[in-house]
Amino acid sequence: PDSIYADFTWVAFAGDKIPDEHARVFKIVADARDATVDLVQRRVAAGDAVSGREADRAARSVIEAAGFGGAFVHRTGHSIGREVHGTGANLDSLETLDDRTLIDRTCFSVEPGIYLPGKFGVRSELDMTIENGRAIVSGEPRQSEIVAILKEAT
Repeated sequence: PDSIYADFTWVAFAGDKIPDEHARVFKIVADARDATVDLVQRRVAAGDAVSGREADRAARSVIEAAGFGGAFVHRTGHSIGREVHGTGANLDSLETLDDRTLIDRTCFSVEPGIYLPGKFGVRSELDMTIENGRAIVSGEPRQSEIVAILKEAT
C-alpha cells in the first residue's frame, strides 16, 4: 500500500504497417521526451538545479520547432508519489508555470504528446527518479518506434 506508482504510455497502431505521418509525429514526440530526460540527467549529474518549468520547456521547444506547438496541449509531466499524481514539482510551463525544483528522492513522469484532432494522437511516457545525484529512467528501454500490433511475426 505504500509503494510508488508507475505511469507509462506506449503507442501502438492497429495495422501491419505504420503510416509515415504517424511515424514522423512519434519521432518528434520521442525526441521531445528524450530532450527532457537529457536536460534533467545533465543538470542532476552536475549538481545543478532544474525546475519543472525548464524541464517542460525542453520538450515543448522540440515540438514547437517541428511546427506542432499548438497540438501539445498539456504539461510535459507530473510528480508521482503514493498517488499517481503527487504533490511535488510538475514539468509545466503551460498550465501552472512550475518553478519548483526537481529534488532528490522524487519521481515524476515525462510525457509529451502531439494530438491532431480528427486524425490521431501520440504520447510517449516514462518515469524518472532522482536519487543520490542521479536521474534514472524507469522501465528502460524507452519506446523507439510505434508498435504495429497486427504485423505478422518474422
